[in-house]
Amino acid sequence: MRFATIAAALAVATGLAAGTAQAELTEINFGIISTENSQALRQQWTPVLADMEKATGLKVNPFFAPDYAGVIEAMRFNKVQLGYFGNKSAMEAVDRSDGEIFAQVVNANGSAGYYSLLITHKDSDIHSLADILSHPGKYKFGNGDPNSTSGFLVPGYYVFAQNKIDAKTHFKNVVSASHETNLMAVLNKQVDVATNNNVDMEKVFARFPDRAGDIRIVWKSPLIAADPLVWRKDLPESVKTKIRNFILAYGQGSGPQHEQELANLKVLTWSGWKASNNDQLLPIRQLELFKTRAKVETDGTLATDEKQLKLAEIDKKLADLQKVAVGK
Repeated sequence: MRFATIAAALAVATGLAAGTAQAELTEINFGIISTENSQALRQQWTPVLADMEKATGLKVNPFFAPDYAGVIEAMRFNKVQLGYFGNKSAMEAVDRSDGEIFAQVVNANGSAGYYSLLITHKDSDIHSLADILSHPGKYKFGNGDPNSTSGFLVPGYYVFAQNKIDAKTHFKNVVSASHETNLMAVLNKQVDVATNNNVDMEKVFARFPDRAGDIRIVWKSPLIAADPLVWRKDLPESVKTKIRNFILAYGQGSGPQHEQELANLKVLTWSGWKASNNDQLLPIRQLELFKTRAKVETDGTLATDEKQLKLAEIDKKLADLQKVAVGK
């Protein structure tokens, strides 16, 4: 009984210590997905993160990785507590890294989202999506990061899955890179066609305005929900409140501080953030399942019974997601 009492006391003490340590959190790492090179991203984000430090009293450290997966895994192992993600990478963070969406970007132009694009050089003989699809083995392709919404998931479904094409075998050569790297590869004629999005292209062309006329857009996606901010669910509530209050108020109001905040946001092509939650991922989850379904449907290695079973499982998941979407 004495040992049980000691064990119980230790458990309580450990719990209190953990609770105290959590309550005393004074520093967080802010993850930023690699849409561009880390130097450019650091310049864009530093003013906003400095303002976050002042407003919350937390030390805020920017965290960069060479690919999206690096930020997702960093959140998984609590090396990142908060970050900027795309919808696809946010879905991975929610599913694998104890993440939770709490806010969503508001674009500077007031639009509710952004668009995935396929781009070519103005000198290219590619003028339409049909030109790409009708010439297997001819072109070099710059695909996006596998965890990118606009660079991989959306074109993967709308361009390739819906046309029953495997991008890995359709092109002469395929490389995967960030939006900025893909854009520069097209400009330098290192690839014939690449994925991108209108927001990240605007950011690059703000630095190189003389190159904007060298790009031709040959495909544009349906509207994609604006990018989310994600935090770890186990952040102390007091810290969440500080962060949420800062994010939702940033760029709002009036006066010199307001003007400076808007200037900081303009560099990111935004006007602020609004509240959001994991429900914004529903269309992304549906796209992912649709893409998987198309792949299963055309898989000639699967036995008929196995294929039907897999398709039935996917259809059930799609139906469940649709019920959730209708109920919202």
